[in-house]
Amino acid sequence: MVHEFQHYGAWREGVVGALASYQMWVNAAELTDAATEQRIARALARLADDKLSIAFVAEFSRGKSELINAIFFADYGQRILPSAAGRTTMCPTELMYDPAWPASLRLLPIETRAGQLSTSDYRDDAAAWTVLPLSLDAGDSMHETFKQVSMTKRVPVAEAASYGLYDDTDPDEASTVDADGNVEISLWRHAIINFPHPLLKQGLVILDTPGLNAIGTEPELTLNLIPNAHAVLFILAAETGVTKSDIEVWRTHIGAGTGRIVVLNKIDAMWDELKTEGENDAEIDRQQASVAQLLALEPRQVYPVSAQKALVGKINGDMALLEKSRLGQLEAALFNELIPAKQDIIRKQLSDDMAQLVGAQHAMLNARIRDIVEQLQELKSLRGKNQSVVAHMMRRIDIEKKEFDASLMALAGTRSVFARLSTGLYSSLGMETVQGEIDSVREAMQASRFTTRMRGPVKVFFDQIRGHLAESDVKITEIGEMMETMYRKFSTEHGLSLSLPMLFSLEKYRMEIDAIESIFQKQFGATTLLLSSRGALMDRFFDSIASRIRRNFKAANADVEAWLKVIMAPLEAEIRKHKEQLKHRLVSTQRIHEATDSLEQKIDAVAATQGDLERVKAQLNQLASGVSVALKSERAALDAAA
Repeated sequence: MVHEFQHYGAWREGVVGALASYQMWVNAAELTDAATEQRIARALARLADDKLSIAFVAEFSRGKSELINAIFFADYGQRILPSAAGRTTMCPTELMYDPAWPASLRLLPIETRAGQLSTSDYRDDAAAWTVLPLSLDAGDSMHETFKQVSMTKRVPVAEAASYGLYDDTDPDEASTVDADGNVEISLWRHAIINFPHPLLKQGLVILDTPGLNAIGTEPELTLNLIPNAHAVLFILAAETGVTKSDIEVWRTHIGAGTGRIVVLNKIDAMWDELKTEGENDAEIDRQQASVAQLLALEPRQVYPVSAQKALVGKINGDMALLEKSRLGQLEAALFNELIPAKQDIIRKQLSDDMAQLVGAQHAMLNARIRDIVEQLQELKSLRGKNQSVVAHMMRRIDIEKKEFDASLMALAGTRSVFARLSTGLYSSLGMETVQGEIDSVREAMQASRFTTRMRGPVKVFFDQIRGHLAESDVKITEIGEMMETMYRKFSTEHGLSLSLPMLFSLEKYRMEIDAIESIFQKQFGATTLLLSSRGALMDRFFDSIASRIRRNFKAANADVEAWLKVIMAPLEAEIRKHKEQLKHRLVSTQRIHEATDSLEQKIDAVAATQGDLERVKAQLNQLASGVSVALKSERAALDAAA
């Protein structure tokens, strides 16, 4: 496991180094514009922020925390996360490492559920969290600190209901009310453990969830954390197998697919000392096959393990017990498949970015070389010509300059239309627009007496949001087509070597809206709403929907703003260079007209410039090849380097 992450980290560092060298060189060679700089910056940011998230999902007492201890923290010689009979993780808990924070446990109070903000909305609000430092050299002290994630408190039923944590129509919940009219709830809404573990430093993020009930009551899990996890380990107990609630959660929130793994934990409960080892294995195999059938999986997709025995085996150095626990097969499946799959995704994204970058820079260099070649031909054609011919050439260049200046006037008009269209784009995509839709649907929901009628306003809300994205996409297309026409005009009329402006679409944001609505429909199907009164929970769920859509639009706005800034950049950069080239040609020809003896010197100088540009082109190819080699490097090369 550590070996896999070290290789992945080494690969990522190699790519960052090659890309940084490339960035430094193209800047020095003046081969960048705003679009190029943005692409390189995004590629580097993608590598810097690269995370691999793994979510552990199960009903309580299935051994999630113990499995996390066994896989990731056995080297500490003791349990790091609380693990005992009953419920030990009462709130969603993330284990990660951010060097900007000290080693600590950050806790979000449960009272924040009373507001209209999701957990994500609080992430950057330091004042909202309770922060407890971690004593890294004192394992017992750390263990005590981590017990906070299992802390509860008793509150009146009305308060629990306001948080969406109590449903008065559920007879099972009614039985949890004590004589004073109080119920038990988690003390905290969310926990983030910032811990300098080697794997967490490499970008691993671990999510430990509470019991299955919390998946329905904490929308952040349903909308963000579980769907966005690269791997989800769904943990069952070997003795009980698949329960009805297990099947519901599997079908609604997880499902088969890439990175989705089922773990049959606590197989040690099936180790009957009165049976042979072969008989015990056969019994485990039968349970494995049964679970696979109920979840519509192949038996090989279900991994029987004993997390507790694996942890004991690792801590005590008992390799036989570790082997019997079968944890090795699960670890191999998790890291031998997951990390290469993620690496392939990053490799594909960066390869596409590099192809666009190198293509644009080749176009810039080829344009410069072509201008130099044309200038060289002009100068050579002057050999043996009299001053009247040189004067005619000066007039011709002057005419070219005036025609180019006329085109610049047309470009000024295009800029005016561009500004108007950009303003219209922000009117349909702006944050005020989406907040207005959120406020409207919230009012409509509050006006609905029955929970079942709340679905109507929410459906209208999603349709309206998609409508704003569609309207914005139309405007983006109009801007793109206008700029493409202008690019073609300058390329045709003035011989500029321009790549067409980069395309942009809001499709990925529309797809995310569709995914959010799909989760909403699953969470609040008609049958669920008819059978229960879940108004408070739906409010909480909608708060998370609103938060995620606000983030979606905020990201779309940032991308649109960046696109609008750079869509003209290549054209404007080439215009500046062409203007300088025309001016330079006119001055050079004028000097030759005044002193014909400087012609050969000028020809030599221009020829030298051509040679310099050819060498720059060769070096560009070499650096781009270096990035490509780093991207394609495989384990064998990394092993050899190590």
